[in-house]
Amino acid sequence: MASTYTGLGVQLMTTGEKAGTWGTLTNTNWNIIEQISSGYIVQTLNAAGAGANTTTLAVNDGTTGATLANRVIILGAVSAEAITGNKIVTIPLDVETFYIIKNSTSGAYTVQFKYVSGSGNSVTWSTTEKGYKILYAAADDATNPNIVDIGMATLAGTETLTNKTLTSPIIGTSILDTGSNELFKLTATSSATNEFTVANAPNSSGPTLSSTGSSDSNIDINITPAGTGNVNLSADAVRVGDNNANATITTDGTGDLILNTNAGTNSGNITIADGANGDITITPDGTGVAKAVDGADATGAIKIAGTETIWVPAQAMFGTTTNGADAQAVETTATRPELKVLDFDASTNEYAQFSIAMPKSWNLGTVTWQAFWSPSTTNGGDCIFGLQGVGCANDDTADVVFGTATEVTDTAIGTVEDVQVTSASGATTIAGTPADDDLTFFQLFRNAADGSDTFTGDARLLGIKLFFTTDAANDA
Repeated sequence: MASTYTGLGVQLMTTGEKAGTWGTLTNTNWNIIEQISSGYIVQTLNAAGAGANTTTLAVNDGTTGATLANRVIILGAVSAEAITGNKIVTIPLDVETFYIIKNSTSGAYTVQFKYVSGSGNSVTWSTTEKGYKILYAAADDATNPNIVDIGMATLAGTETLTNKTLTSPIIGTSILDTGSNELFKLTATSSATNEFTVANAPNSSGPTLSSTGSSDSNIDINITPAGTGNVNLSADAVRVGDNNANATITTDGTGDLILNTNAGTNSGNITIADGANGDITITPDGTGVAKAVDGADATGAIKIAGTETIWVPAQAMFGTTTNGADAQAVETTATRPELKVLDFDASTNEYAQFSIAMPKSWNLGTVTWQAFWSPSTTNGGDCIFGLQGVGCANDDTADVVFGTATEVTDTAIGTVEDVQVTSASGATTIAGTPADDDLTFFQLFRNAADGSDTFTGDARLLGIKLFFTTDAANDA
């Protein structure tokens, strides 16, 4: 019977065969076995050109020198063979061994190592992989055998560790993602004692990121965006506080604390100003209203310091001793509204006075006003009203001069008993340097002596609406 050969070319001689040549053939087999166990060879991939092609590794039955019968194979060249296309290297279906193979090519192309046919697994060096792999040619199926990448870790290579425990590894400057991009950068601090501790959690609990240290008991966690970047928390609710303790949200420095939504777009603001006696300002967006909820869950607008009004009816005024306006009652129709008025003459300047202890929330500035009146005749002339004021503090004399008057002109509408409202006056300065707890005296008059006052009847004053500005929430 003739000799047979293994998949790697070792000759298997039958009994009684090869008389007189066994020594030579056995020595050759030993050489092949030595080559298989520790042989080293360089295999060019460009025998058929530098472009994409296939290199077929064949067995040399009974002789040494077959590339596939070496343990270590350098694909390409010792100094990196340039290729211009993807390469394929094949071995026969019956080869069973393991290899240490290096992809020693240059160029962004793949190199695939596989059986010559079948659908079994193969191993491919990616376009950027230029190192060694340990491969096992399993010959585990006659038609579709598999090539297995056993895996090889090197100190300089990029390795994937699965189910490995790293105890106190020292990491240089960064941790990269699978695309070799920086995921974390690590900066060493001399004699550092404080660090992060990350703890996982069971169902219904969240993992924990803690600051810990060897000796410090109170350690901050510092998160610093680059430049004007933000710290974004993607959560429906953000909770602060620890073990039912009071919680504080504050700024790190002298900046104001501003709360809004949607990065300030179409949102009002709550601004807490930094500094002693700083304000808290609530600013609705557009025509929005600042609201609050009381103990009964009723929602209403928050009253904001600003313009307030005081209604002073004619009954609360009195005609002055000199040239005083006349107090009158005008009955319209019985049991209908009756007008309690002060009549101001058409030919002589007449006066009426009243006094108010202004609220402490008043900003002590100027006031404005409107007169409410009714014509006594059907005449359509113009009527001029004026108002002036002066403030008197505790122990001040009341014998003082009123401040400069402001006047408003209103045209009579020609219908007796109709209610008329003047336009708002200009700013009226209160004389006497107003202060809290002053008593402010006001004098209202009709400037009948002014040639522009052409209304020929008595002007019947119903009252005035006084406008003043507040700068405090209440009168405390």
